[in-house]
Amino acid sequence: MGLYLNPNADAFLEDKGTRIYIDKSLMIEELNKLVSTKEDFVCISRPRRFGKSMAGNMISAYYSKGCDTKEVFSQLKLGQAPDYDKYLNKFNVIKLDLNGWYQRAIQKDRTDHLLADIHATLLDEFKEAFPALSFQEGESLDQCILKVYAKTGEKFVIIIDEYDVLVRERVAQTLFDTYLSFLNGLFKDTTIRPAIALAYITGIIPIVRDKVQSKLNEFKEYTMIRPRQFAEHIGFTKEEVVALCKEYDMDADECARWYDGYMLSEKADMYNPLSVVTALLDREFDSYWSTTGSFEALKDYILLDFEGIRQDVISMMSGGSVEVDVHSYLNTMDCFYSKDDVFTYLIHLGYLSYNRKEQTCSIPNEEVRQEWVRSIKLSPDYKKLMEIINASKKLLDDTINGNEEAVARALDAAHTEVTNPLTYNDEHCFQSAICLAYFYANTRYTLFKELPTGKGYADLVLIPYLPNIPALVIELKHNKSAESALQQIKEKNYCQALNNYKGDLLFVGISYDEKTKEHRCRIELMVNA
Repeated sequence: MGLYLNPNADAFLEDKGTRIYIDKSLMIEELNKLVSTKEDFVCISRPRRFGKSMAGNMISAYYSKGCDTKEVFSQLKLGQAPDYDKYLNKFNVIKLDLNGWYQRAIQKDRTDHLLADIHATLLDEFKEAFPALSFQEGESLDQCILKVYAKTGEKFVIIIDEYDVLVRERVAQTLFDTYLSFLNGLFKDTTIRPAIALAYITGIIPIVRDKVQSKLNEFKEYTMIRPRQFAEHIGFTKEEVVALCKEYDMDADECARWYDGYMLSEKADMYNPLSVVTALLDREFDSYWSTTGSFEALKDYILLDFEGIRQDVISMMSGGSVEVDVHSYLNTMDCFYSKDDVFTYLIHLGYLSYNRKEQTCSIPNEEVRQEWVRSIKLSPDYKKLMEIINASKKLLDDTINGNEEAVARALDAAHTEVTNPLTYNDEHCFQSAICLAYFYANTRYTLFKELPTGKGYADLVLIPYLPNIPALVIELKHNKSAESALQQIKEKNYCQALNNYKGDLLFVGISYDEKTKEHRCRIELMVNA
């Protein structure tokens, strides 16, 4: 048993002992189906804070010969499977946190020796673990694996966390070339393939096509765009979060507004795990994103000079989604050729969510939305947008106070900013403009577009999650009067969807004239006795 070769289960047991622990052991069931098959090279990419490292600790604790974890796994969900212990503690495991190695090398000023240090450390552990075999100084990791396999027939599970750190950090070319040789020895050489029962690597981005793909083309990728059967195993599912909110007496709907939004599949509605845990333990829904990443990175990419990127950013900031082609991106951090490349990269980082069915992307939740606001706050390119966002609190106050003229003028500005001359009269753009104008309302309301009500669909309904403020039912009209919009709310009984709501209702009729590009507003309060 060593630190990296056949490690013990301490890291997994520490994870399991945290105050909030979600049992993700059924992931092992999926991995066991791949062991010693043509699909046993697995690459899973997820944003930071999604639980990749915890999954790696669990996988190591299951397969490692350095552990005795039968009792632990028998009590988890995996233990309900009839053959859950098929590979339990049966393999030699090599587990590397490449980011940890890299950070220590920086501290010791030994980045040039990073791979040599890894090989030397593991060579010492091989000597201790297999005293009957003869290992020579300078032998590489792949050579050690082959020697053990040739003499004993024992197979290995290789786990590499943050395999992409040397790609993301843009290290010196000599170090990068050495790293490619390391990957080539482990995963490209056909001689070593039979010795590996499972290779499991994780990163923030998928395999970089123009740099390391040739060394890792044996791997099947499971990404934020196409997670396949691993969709629900990294991150928290809606069902898991609802149960946690009940246990901690926290509002599940509010938790969803802050941290939900990653639709990895039709069945997997995923939340950001670290943010959920922090919010529940702190008993406060807030943005915890900036504690693990900088908005500067986001700002740098959305300010790239690609045609249409600014308008799409505004659309997403307004609560909308935009089309994205995720297939051209090369998975790099320095080669972007279109806004599609930028948005695809941001999907992998978690700044955007991806709807595979619609092939669109959008800002996933309130936590990330606040990060987007921070990223554009000081940018001249988004000055007008920030003016509308900053004015949105006054607009909400004006609406609640019945100041119809002020509401109409605020919507004039928002509608012009969201659209361009070719799309000004588009109904969808009009709705997006309204959502942008009421940007501040997200801090007090849950917004619903096209909400089924009475005899039709209300364009926009705002239901408060704070006390003592009215719900809003907003109807939009094109080239008709604001009065007719107000009348439609009443005639079609749009307030029926709010039957369970006990507070006051505010009916808001809004119209715009495509010739004058002016808006009109009528507001009527319905007091709920």
